[in-house]
Amino acid sequence: MRNVIWILLLFVLAVVAAGVFGRNDAVVTLYWAPWRLDLSFNFFVLLLLLLCAGLYLALQTLHTLIGLPRRAREWRIARRDHYAQQALREALALYFGARYSRSHKAAQRALTIQGATPELRSDAEFITLARLLAAGSLHRLQDRAGRDELLRQALATPAAGGNGRAADEGVRLMAAEWALEDRDAERALELLAELPPGLARRTQALRLKLQAARLARQPLDALRTARLLAKHQGFSQVAAQGLLRSLAMEALDTARDADQLQRVWEQLDATDRRDAFVAARAAAAMAGHGRAAEARAMLQPFWDTPQGRSAEEWQALAEAFVRSLEGLGTDWLPRLEAATHAHPTRPELTYALGRALAQLQLWGKARQQLERCADDPALPAPQRRSAWRRLAEMAEQDEDLERARACYRRAARIE
Repeated sequence: MRNVIWILLLFVLAVVAAGVFGRNDAVVTLYWAPWRLDLSFNFFVLLLLLLCAGLYLALQTLHTLIGLPRRAREWRIARRDHYAQQALREALALYFGARYSRSHKAAQRALTIQGATPELRSDAEFITLARLLAAGSLHRLQDRAGRDELLRQALATPAAGGNGRAADEGVRLMAAEWALEDRDAERALELLAELPPGLARRTQALRLKLQAARLARQPLDALRTARLLAKHQGFSQVAAQGLLRSLAMEALDTARDADQLQRVWEQLDATDRRDAFVAARAAAAMAGHGRAAEARAMLQPFWDTPQGRSAEEWQALAEAFVRSLEGLGTDWLPRLEAATHAHPTRPELTYALGRALAQLQLWGKARQQLERCADDPALPAPQRRSAWRRLAEMAEQDEDLERARACYRRAARIE
């Protein structure tokens, strides 16, 4: 198609030339005293075209000659930039190949070439990446002093453009990651606190913050960070649930007295307080500090709505409830009986009801409930032993020593 268009243009040009220049009856006269020159119009046009072409060629030749030094300088800069880029790629390949000493030398060579060329010093992204590679190599070689100096220089390099900002963000994240590998949680948290808001909300930054908070033994901060990660789908649902639960328990374990434990409990998210295992841990700790009533208050929502609990959850809740029996009132009996009727096959609930009846000195009903669950293999061994010991104590109170000895023997046989 292009050839057809060119042929058509040639035909048009031929027609125009034939129409304009076909009759050679025009004359151009040039006067230069005392000379006179007569030229045909066609010849004059041809000479004019040749003169313009020659002038254009002369100007182009002059421009090329004048621009030779500049082009030579640009060529030298391009060659230096090529060598610098080649050294940077070599450093990257060596770094991934675990040849850290050679990677450091290649990165330093790239920086030397860049520094020796004034025209290339404005490439902040290149300089930052080269320093980051050199610092990473020194980190692997355990040269912390050299690594920190290169990191300081990389952080001091002003970011320019989108890629420059990305390189600067990479330096900050790598610095925090290396601080964590050095087990320096304080330094890692300090670096993460300096991150811009947008970068601080990214998944990798949140992961690093979580690790730093756990290393610094700040479980509440770690719990909040883990919740953000779970919201951003940084973990699977099962892993997130297990991690959040363990962090909440770790936060509860840091409490040294009942007041501090209460503050930690109130700082937990509502979702954490609805976790049966977390609530059981908190209630057991509160009862251990002598606040049985507050411990039962933590457990009350679970007994008010006994549906949808697993066997493991009921075991933890029952054990925590038994530890908080001191000062128990009769208002708890309807809850315990309702939970037992709702789950008649759960021996943990029967055990908790029996212990509560014994605490209220309702010996006959307590003995009946404890005998129901004491031989149930589904009940954990420690709770079965506790049930037999409590039956033995009640028998001793009734001065039935033979029955008490039998109960103690049954408790001793449980492994």
